[in-house]
Amino acid sequence: MKSVTFLVAFALLASSIASAYDPSPLQDFCVDLNNTKNGVFVNGKFCKDPKLVNANDFFYSGLNIAGNTSNSVGSKVTPVTVNELGGLNTLGISLARIDFAPYGGLNPPHTHPRGTEILVVVEGQLYVGFVTSNADNNRLFTKILNPGDVFVFPIGLIHFQLNIGKTNAVAFAGLSSQNPGVITIASSVFGSNPPINPDVLTKAFQVDKNVVNYLQKQFWPSN
Repeated sequence: MKSVTFLVAFALLASSIASAYDPSPLQDFCVDLNNTKNGVFVNGKFCKDPKLVNANDFFYSGLNIAGNTSNSVGSKVTPVTVNELGGLNTLGISLARIDFAPYGGLNPPHTHPRGTEILVVVEGQLYVGFVTSNADNNRLFTKILNPGDVFVFPIGLIHFQLNIGKTNAVAFAGLSSQNPGVITIASSVFGSNPPINPDVLTKAFQVDKNVVNYLQKQFWPSN
């Protein structure tokens, strides 16, 4: 009996050790580097030699400039992730500016597979919401936001923002990942390359195949 207890305890301990990790940075910073000439290998990635790092590695300019919303969805996301600002590497945060055209500018339903989003409205009026997972019966949570209002979209859940006002709207979003990723639902499903077999989408969406064929021929922007 003692041997069985020992084996169970050992298995649990081994499992916990195997799944353990250190989510925190192991140094003050690790500026992302496109080449390895002046880099060191830290935290699983080549990073700029700390002796060569300067203030510009932590600086980004341009979020005061409105994004061009002259597109089919009437919105423009200007991201500041590790791809735009190398100093974000290993820090677990990023942000974005989102501009909306009047009368229905939409940031289409999408997900961030690696980050929770917190949104603050600075101009205009937005109708926002997210849908829970299948296990929670796909419940929809929505809210109308005005300047100064804040709303949170949990990691991985489908969410959207719609301008319901008569003027331009602007919001800023903070995300809990240096590279949260974006999966825009419509463009991923109907604009994949190569296209998903129409038989799959016809049955999944319970629509006529002609509808699926039409949708797959459209241009789907990935905001």
